[in-house]
Amino acid sequence: MAEHKHGTMDITDQEKTFAGFVKFATWGAGISIAVLIFMALVNA
Repeated sequence: MAEHKHGTMDITDQEKTFAGFVKFATWGAGISIAVLIFMALVNA
């Protein structure tokens, strides 16, 4: 088995996946806050 050299693995796919997750979480939180504000304004 070959020796692993730290920092040699290609992590491009993992970085793209994490960036997508962060974008999704940000949009989800923003939409949730907007819905809560809307509900407060219409006295739901």
